[in-house]
Amino acid sequence: MAAGQQGKTHRAMSEINVTPFVDVMLVLLIIFMVTAPMMQGGIDVDLPKTNTENIRLKEPPLVITIQKDGTIHLADQKFPLEELEAKLAAILDGNASQEVFVRGDAKVEYGIVAKVMAKARAAGVEKLGLVTERE
Repeated sequence: MAAGQQGKTHRAMSEINVTPFVDVMLVLLIIFMVTAPMMQGGIDVDLPKTNTENIRLKEPPLVITIQKDGTIHLADQKFPLEELEAKLAAILDGNASQEVFVRGDAKVEYGIVAKVMAKARAAGVEKLGLVTERE
């Protein structure tokens, strides 16, 4: 043995250094905080701008999105206009008080928006609203 190591014994450390774990968790937290608002958007539409106040909702509404090419999405799933009434009726299933909002692109034809709203009313929707952006 070497002269400097005669009386020393090596013991394993009984404590775990958690500093690297905390660093990784903080980085992940920041990443999720930055990306979470971007994930809520759903389908990309250019909403019309109005001078209206925001409304407060008790529960999340059902959203029908109409893209500028006339594509209709119900709860982020694509549906043809002919199937919209049946799908809405099945989703609501007697809960006519469920709030339904139409998010129509600013460049979509008015006739398509009117047809979507008529299908929603025919499915039994009582509370129907339009989504816009503030000017």
